[in-house]
Formats: sequence, structure tokens, C-alpha cells
Amino acid sequence: MKPTLLVLAAGMGSRYGGLKQLDGVGPNGQTIMDYSIFDAIRAGFGKVVFVIRKDFEQDFNEKILSKYKGHVPVEVAFQSIDDLPEGYSVPEGRVKPWGTAHAIRAARHAVAEPFAVINADDFYGLDAFEVIARQLMDQQGDYSMVGFRVGNTLTENGSVSRGVCTVDGDGHLATIVERTAISYDPEHRIRFADEQGVEQHLDPATPVSMNLWGFNPDFFEYAEREFLKFLDAKGGELKSEFYIPTVVDTLINSGEKKVKVLDTASQWFGVTYPEDRPGVVEKLAGLHASGEYPEKMF
Repeated sequence: MKPTLLVLAAGMGSRYGGLKQLDGVGPNGQTIMDYSIFDAIRAGFGKVVFVIRKDFEQDFNEKILSKYKGHVPVEVAFQSIDDLPEGYSVPEGRVKPWGTAHAIRAARHAVAEPFAVINADDFYGLDAFEVIARQLMDQQGDYSMVGFRVGNTLTENGSVSRGVCTVDGDGHLATIVERTAISYDPEHRIRFADEQGVEQHLDPATPVSMNLWGFNPDFFEYAEREFLKFLDAKGGELKSEFYIPTVVDTLINSGEKKVKVLDTASQWFGVTYPEDRPGVVEKLAGLHASGEYPEKMF
């Protein structure tokens, strides 16, 4: 069975502004998402499901979905703030979406096979899709995550947040800790501040999560269970979010699931800041010039 690619495309870029997912950065106006879909098809994925917001459905259909017809089956699922389990309601004053695990939940009726999850506005590279596709075709009950080397995921234009991972002796995820304000210091070492505000450094090869996960369909059941717990504990808060690593961490700690960490040499890049865009345009042009991507992809 070919795996499905689940693309989380419901968010707005809080720092960059606008719908990054619709921004043409390739030589012929390709979006970052185009490269992910192209690489996923090459890696063996059989279907793509996009999670979007209902209010930009028309733009998305016209600018994105139409180009993929004839290349890969596609479906759309909508993330809505009021898509809640029976008996729960949106607290007055809340406008913020419920987070990445809630976005996956939105696709519960569209995905029935092993699937990978990606962000719409991140460039992952062919190798990353190949390693996750191989794992999904032989997942055997456990989950997986592509662990990007942190040194391959930074921008020179500011700090980033990353899920910093530790891996046990069997290659499974032991812990994942969200670290904010990861950046280069004046000596180009990779640094972040710990809980006490003390500067720490990371080896460039340290694995981090870039939200490239591999799940089986049973993840939807676990996510529903944990979402109910989340709503009972934090559902009344106006800015609380239900994240993928929260669900994964719970399943690891309970012993219900193991998560295989897959290494990749792929170089991540994305438009975290407006200043990142020229560099992304240049890198993509170089990949086309080297023959990694054809002039016309779709």
C-alpha cells in the first residue's frame, strides 16, 4: 500500500505574513509545496491530502490543487476552530486555531493508510521523503520521524524554534524538547538559552524535528483521546495549542508506541523571515540548474 502525504497548510506565517504556501519562489513560480509534492511522488507516495482553512479554499483550489490533477490523487480537509468533539464548544474570545495535532485530526475522514505529515512551507528535500516513504511501507505498528541535523535547518536572518531530540540506543525517540531562539553565536556555533536562561550549545548533527512524521491510521484514535484530555485541562484558555509532539511524547512515555528516528542528509530551508526569501529563491534556482528538478514540474 502506498503511503499518503498529509500537508498541513492551514496556518498563516506569523512572522513572515501572508499565505506563504501560495508564494512562488521557484524559477517558474513554483511554491515550496510544489517541491514537496514532486519529491513525495518520486519517493512513492500515492495520495496527497491538504489540511487548509475554509476561507482560502478558492485561492487554494485555483492556485494549488488544479496543477496537481493528473499527477497524483488529491483531497482537501478543513481545519476549523469549531471542529470539536461532541459536548465541547469554543470558549468566547478564542480566535487561535487548536494546533498541529488538531490539524491532523481534521483529516481523520480522508486518510486510511500509513501517512507522513509535513508543513506546507518547509523544503525537506528528496532524501527526506525517500527515507520516510521506505519506513512507512514497513512501519509494523510503530511510528517514525525524520530527524534533520540541526545545522541543516537554521537561517542566518534570525532565531528559530526546533524540537530538539534525544535518541535511545535502538534508534528510537527518547525525548523531544521544544527549544526557542536557536541561532548562531558570533563564532557561528549553534546556541540556545535553557530554562534558566543559560546559553547552551548544540552539535550541528543533533537531530531536530521539522514536523516530518510517519504515522499509522491508529494515530487518529490516540489523537482524539489526547485531545479530550487537552480540552478538559486547557480548553478554556484562549491561546493553548494541541501539538503533535505532545501526543507523541505521551505515547512514548506510556509505552504504547515507539518512534523510529530516521536520519537524513537533506538540507532544510524555508521562509521564516522575509529576509530568507532571496536565499531560498537562489537555492531553488541552483537545484534546477543542477538537474535535481526539471524546468516544468507540474
